[in-house]
This record gives sequence, structure tokens and C-alpha cells, in this order.
Amino acid sequence: MKLLRHRLVWAVAALVTLIVVNTISRPTFLSITLQDGELYGSLIDILRNSAPLMLVALGMTVVIATRGIDLSVGAIMAVSGAVALTVIEASPTPDNLGVVLVAIAVAALVSLVLGAWNGLLVAVLGIQPIIATLVLMLAGRGIALLITGGFITTINSEPYQFISQGYVLGLPFAFLVSIAAIVVVALIERRTALGMLTEAVGINPEASRLAGVRSRGIVWGAYIASGLLAGIAGILYSSNIMAADANAAGLYIELDAILAVVLGGTSLAGGKFSLAGTVVGVFTIQTLKSTITFLGVPPAVSPVFLAAVVVIVVLVQSPRTRSALARLTRRRTPAGGARIDPEAAS
Repeated sequence: MKLLRHRLVWAVAALVTLIVVNTISRPTFLSITLQDGELYGSLIDILRNSAPLMLVALGMTVVIATRGIDLSVGAIMAVSGAVALTVIEASPTPDNLGVVLVAIAVAALVSLVLGAWNGLLVAVLGIQPIIATLVLMLAGRGIALLITGGFITTINSEPYQFISQGYVLGLPFAFLVSIAAIVVVALIERRTALGMLTEAVGINPEASRLAGVRSRGIVWGAYIASGLLAGIAGILYSSNIMAADANAAGLYIELDAILAVVLGGTSLAGGKFSLAGTVVGVFTIQTLKSTITFLGVPPAVSPVFLAAVVVIVVLVQSPRTRSALARLTRRRTPAGGARIDPEAAS
């Protein structure tokens, strides 16, 4: 069946399975309540909590499509949060909306510069992506510690807190930010020629260059986008805890982002990518984390539990497994035991 060969079918199946398991184990999982014009419930929590990972995974998808990888997104999140909170803390009026907007703009600009640094190392200097981004992954948290003076910076600012904890039209503002990012990235990558050129660079960079495609600019732009989206994710994270923790902000989120991209059907070899698959992959991971927490799995054991589930999903999603299932669906075994090929029978 063509359906089984679709890149999204197993990712969606994994997400639906998790939702069914959660619903059976706790019937209130799907219930959503309305209080003071704001929606609450487990599903709403998943939507809100998935926002930082969604932003990082979108940037990671574009980078992976160019045959790259970005291991520095967690460190960029830490730097972004540190910059934003330092600006607000230094102001005598932390509740002023203008101050908060300036802090966000400065943090986003710094994140964009860090992404451009990664792009310079990869696209211009020709350094392997895993090595180039590993440099900032190691140095980024040190930079964040220098910005905060080695301490956890805390603030009290209602406008900044609203970014992750506020509601607009009954929905969490953080979720709306992630939706806006999905729409913008989808419009740029799927409604312009940039998406096709990105895939071309990922499939064969040299052939793309010979065909007149500015592959360096496309790769550089991918890392800039990844850095900017990671910076916005860092703002969401720091807004949620109202603190800049250089050691904990975005810790291991690069692994979750890569996993979400792979679960969504995008190949690490580069080329064709699926933004819809990444969105499904992010929701799958966030739902799985919610399930682990509900089941009472100890924090020390939860990575093992997460890894086991991921291995199962990846095995089911592998090309050989899908080919085997496709062959089974093309054949049927009647009561007599003889195997009949429907195509031959027709």
C-alpha cells in the first residue's frame, strides 16, 4: 500500500498510539477545561511545553536538509536567555514593555550572530558541521556564564513572564509563537524556490554549485535561521523559569531536536525534508515525556525508557521494515494456505 510507504505514516501512528495509551491510563488526558477564557489540560500543557523544542527542531530540519548538523542550539539558548535577562535586570524598570522588547531584540540579534558564526565555519571555511558547531556547543555555555557573572540571574518582569505563561485568544502565547514559526518557515521553504534549492544542495552540493546554485549562501542561511530560532527558544525557556541558568538552559535539546527531525522522516544524509514530519516528531517526543512523568519513571531511568521507545519507532520506520510490510500487504493467504499475488490474480 502507498500509505505505508508515506514518510509520515509511522510518525503519526506513534503519536496516536501515545495519545491512546495516555487516554486509557488516565481518562482525563483528553479533557480540556475553560477558565476565565483560558484553556487548560494535559494537551494544552504539551502544546505549551513543546514550543522551545519546536523552534529548535524547525531550524535543525533546515540545517539537516543541507547535509549539516547543529550541536550548538542548546548553548545558543543559554546565551540568548542570559542576554535577555541581563538587559532587563540592568534596567530600573523591568516591567516596562519597551525594555522587554529591547531585551528580546538584543538576544535575538546575538543568536543570529552566533548562527552566522556557525555558517561561516561550515559554508566558507569548509569545516565539518559536527566539529564547527561543537566549538560553540562547548564555548556557548561559558559565554552565558560570563554574561551572568557565573550566577543564575533572576528577574521579576510581568511582560517577560507573559511570553511563556501568558494566554492570547484562550491559547498559550508560547504555542502561538511556535505556530507562527511553523508558518513562516513553511512559507519560505515550501512556497518559494529556497526549499527546492536547499534540497538540491543537500542531495549534491557540488552538482548544485555547477548548476549555478549559491550553495554557500544557502548553507550559511540555514545556520543563521537555526541560530535565530534557537535564540527565540532560549527566550521562551528563560521566560518560563524567569531565570537565566547557563548550565541547564537547553541542555540536551539538540538531541531531542535531531530525534524529532528523524522521527518525522527527514534523512540525516540531507536532501528532502519534511516540516510536517518535524512537527509530528516534536509532539511525539513531548507526549512521550509527559507519559514518562505520569508513569512515575525515576528521572535517572527516564532516558533509558525514552531511548527504548525511540528504538522501536525507528526500527518500525526503517526502509527495510516498511518494504517488508509493503510486501505483506501485496499478498494474501487464503484458507487453503496457497499464497496469491493480487497483481498476478488480476
